Amino acid sequence: MVYKDFQDLKLSALGMGTMRLPVIDGDDAKIDEAATAQMVDYAMEHGVNYYDTAWGYHSGNSELVMGRVLHRYPREKFCLASKFPGYDFANMPKVKEIFEKQLEKCQVEYFDFYLFHNVCEMNIDAYLDPKYGIFDYLMEQKKNGRIRHLGFSAHGSYDVMKRFLDAYGEHMEFCQIQLNYLDWSFQDAKSKVELLKTYNIPVWVMEPVRGGKLAKLDEKSEAVLKSLRPDEEIPAWAFRFLQSIPEVTMILSGMSNEQQLKDNIDTFAEDKPLNEEEMKALLSIADGMLNRVLPCTACHYCVSHCPQGLDIPKLLELYNEHSFTGGGFIAPMALSAVPEDKWPSACIGCRSCEQVCPQQIKISEAMADFTKRLNG
Repeated sequence: MVYKDFQDLKLSALGMGTMRLPVIDGDDAKIDEAATAQMVDYAMEHGVNYYDTAWGYHSGNSELVMGRVLHRYPREKFCLASKFPGYDFANMPKVKEIFEKQLEKCQVEYFDFYLFHNVCEMNIDAYLDPKYGIFDYLMEQKKNGRIRHLGFSAHGSYDVMKRFLDAYGEHMEFCQIQLNYLDWSFQDAKSKVELLKTYNIPVWVMEPVRGGKLAKLDEKSEAVLKSLRPDEEIPAWAFRFLQSIPEVTMILSGMSNEQQLKDNIDTFAEDKPLNEEEMKALLSIADGMLNRVLPCTACHYCVSHCPQGLDIPKLLELYNEHSFTGGGFIAPMALSAVPEDKWPSACIGCRSCEQVCPQQIKISEAMADFTKRLNG
C-alpha cells in the first residue's frame, strides 16, 4: 500500500468510501453488513487505514454499519471521517444534535476527520451565516479533541469554494473535491486544485472513477490505453491520473463489492504516475467522452428534492443508454416495469433537482428529451 504523509499521520493513499456499500435486494437503505465487514477486514489486512462515511449515506445507515464494523478494531488502527449534512437546510440549526448523534452511531469518542459536507451554490450562504453557529461549534469540538482534523467537501463552483475559503480557509486542513480525468476540465477541477494550493490545503479526492463511469471505456479508447500500458487495467488509469497530481493526498473510492476493493488495493501497491504522452492520451479520451454522456454519479441528492418522487439517477442512466444506441429496446423494456407516473414524462420541469445536482446536469431538459425520444 502506498502511504501519504499528512501532518503527523501516514495515511493509506486509498481510502474506503462508504456511499456505495453492498446492499440487499438492490435497496440502497439495506446494507449487507456481513459483506461490508468482510470488505473492511480485507482492507485492514492490506493496509487501508482511512474510512469515510456521512450522515446521509445509505439513508442514514452507513454510519451505523461502519460504527459496528470498525468497533471490532482498536481505535488507533483506523482513521474515521464523517460530515455535517449541510446539503439539507433543515439540518443547519442542528449541528450539536447531529454531531452528538454521529459519534453515537459510529461508536467513537472522536472523529479523526470531519467535514462541512457539500459546500455548493445552494448552501454557501447558510454555511457562512453565523446565526447557525456551525463553524463555531465545530471549532469548539476540535479544541476539545472530538475532531482531530477539520475540512470541507465541495461540489460547488470555483467561486463558491473561494467564498468559503475566504471565510474559513485558515482553519481548513484538507478539502475533498470531485476529481478525475473527466472533471479535470468539465468541472474545472484543475483550477480548484490550484486554488487549494494557494491556501496550502491538501486535496482529498471523491469520485475518482466517476461512479464507475471510468471503469470501462469504448473499444477504441481502451485500445489506445492498452498500447501505452499493456498490463494496466482500465480502472487503474483513473487512479494513475490522480497519482500524477502532487497536491493529492487521499483518494476515496466507494467500492460496492470485494472484487472492486481487491483490484483497487492491487493498484495502490505502487505509485505509477503518468508520463506526458500518457497524460495527453487520457485527457483526449476525456474530451471525447464529454460529447456523449450526462455525467450522473448516482449520488441521489436529486431524488430527495423531486416532488414527483422520480428515480432520477436510474432515468438518466436509461437516457444515456437510449441516446448512445440511438434507440433500441433496453430503455423501453426497463421502463415497462416502472409505474407510468415515474417515467421521465412525469417530470414537471420545476428544476428543484437541478439546484442540488453536484454535476450541474440540466435534468429537466434531459427528461423532456428522453420523453420525446421514447415517443419517436
